[in-house]
Amino acid sequence: MALAALGRVDDVDIEASGKFKYILIQLSVGDQTKYIVRGYSHCGYHADIYDEVTPALEKQGINCSCPGGGRIEHDKNAKTILVYGYSMGFGQADHSIAVKILQKKFPDYTSIKSSNEGY
Repeated sequence: MALAALGRVDDVDIEASGKFKYILIQLSVGDQTKYIVRGYSHCGYHADIYDEVTPALEKQGINCSCPGGGRIEHDKNAKTILVYGYSMGFGQADHSIAVKILQKKFPDYTSIKSSNEGY
């Protein structure tokens, strides 16, 4: 049941293109866990993303926590994604986790990488 609940949640939901804030969210049901990436340009703060995403998940019995965030530069035409920066409220996400999730979602992209530079 836990795997089914977590399996129904998309790994990635980000803007189609542009520069925006993102968060890494850890989901758990029982002893099963999963990370997801969420990033939206209409959210002014990282906490706004968390507040938008988690209520629907929690209604399904999924526990949510945010180990950090940052920014994403997504260029759909060039097929590149850069993950960098940090969240003032949640701290810096482990960008390597976000990159792995994004690589799985966008296998045809030429470059998906992270940097610990900049904001």
